[in-house]
Amino acid sequence: MLTNSLVELDRQHLVHPVSSFRGHEARGVRVLRSAKGATVTDTEGRELLDGFAGLWCVNAGYGHESVVEAAADQMRKLPYATGYFDLGAEAPIRLAAELAERSPGDLNHIYFSLGGSDAVDSTSRFIRYYWHAKGQPQRDQFISVEQGYHGSTSMGAGLTALPGFHEGFGIPYQWQHKISSHYAYRNPAQTAEEIVAASVAELRAKVAEIGEDKVAAFYVEPIQGSGGILVPPKGWMKAMRDVCAELEILFVADEVITAFGRTGPLFACEDEGIVPDLMTTAKGLTSGYVPMGAVFMRDHVYETIADGAGAKAVGHGFTYSAHPVSAAVALEVLYLYEGGLLENGRKAGARLMAGLETLRDHPLVGDVRGRGMLAAVELVTDKEKKTPLPASVEPATRLFDRAWEQGLIVRSFPQGIFGYAPPLCCTEAEIDAIVERTRTVLDQTLEDPEIRAVLR
Repeated sequence: MLTNSLVELDRQHLVHPVSSFRGHEARGVRVLRSAKGATVTDTEGRELLDGFAGLWCVNAGYGHESVVEAAADQMRKLPYATGYFDLGAEAPIRLAAELAERSPGDLNHIYFSLGGSDAVDSTSRFIRYYWHAKGQPQRDQFISVEQGYHGSTSMGAGLTALPGFHEGFGIPYQWQHKISSHYAYRNPAQTAEEIVAASVAELRAKVAEIGEDKVAAFYVEPIQGSGGILVPPKGWMKAMRDVCAELEILFVADEVITAFGRTGPLFACEDEGIVPDLMTTAKGLTSGYVPMGAVFMRDHVYETIADGAGAKAVGHGFTYSAHPVSAAVALEVLYLYEGGLLENGRKAGARLMAGLETLRDHPLVGDVRGRGMLAAVELVTDKEKKTPLPASVEPATRLFDRAWEQGLIVRSFPQGIFGYAPPLCCTEAEIDAIVERTRTVLDQTLEDPEIRAVLR
């Protein structure tokens, strides 16, 4: 089918996620045709270096035949098996065991979802059940962090602290509370120690305000993704974990973005030796080849729910939970990670961060931050005052389009931030190309009259 026919069919029928419906109708879709390694090709034959791994999910890279074969083999043998009625299939059973073996601490119990949003949503139900089982049903208040992202279900979007996910939806709910982000670049606290201390104090104050006996859980990403790739100071995660342990609040690590080598180790919690009470993953779990997410539970969470339910069924489940094809893919992807991709990702991540640091002296660059293969470059028009790019230039669209023209796909945030999450398979040359193409986009943007007019 001709590309222009696809564009028109898309315009008429396909509703795109997190998009301006009218804006998308006007712009039209860019249709991708194929991909290999870290490169995608559109229907016009344009090759683009995917510096964002799809939607921070194709961690292993595109085109692994072993993954395709794992999916095809499972489809031939057993394309579907329900987990209801005490039934199951080999692939998800083995995957749960492999993940439990590699997870931090005693996160030994795995519930499979279809993706990250419903994994987060599942945690809220398990947490409510947990506190009911402990005879404390009044613990029904949840706390998360400003500029955090926890999915786009009604519950998860309420924990998410980005206005675009709230406006018009009647959320967040009254039982969903927020504390300030650690956002080091724009934090009034000056040092890492001051940021950690301020966050700890704010969390304690928020718990006291709500009532210590009413708070059920605290949700946090090891690195805040959709809020602008905000990296906490060293020790921040552990300090927040320690407060939650002291106050007997369940600590939920949302690793949907950060898990499976994105920051270096298999799980970002390993960076500070954190063992959360619950942990969510998705994206890199299957490298985006098929949908799947997972909720990890510590022993005490699982045992409390199990004992509370007794002979009764715990009334939470999905038709496609523990899907055998998704599990077969995830197993093969896990073997690829441990067969060299994690190590390559660590080396590539160090090169990416070093390369992006060379952009720091560019007149438009206010901050460079990241960890491993997860990074950001924040643009400003006044480095001293940290003035963001003017909203009138529509940074998200303008910067994305410019990168595309240079053969690069990156995340372009509305506040003028480039986000990077390349596949772990990237070569040195591909990492260098990401940096150089970014530099070209910065130079082009510097020449915009609207930018020159406000540059200081």
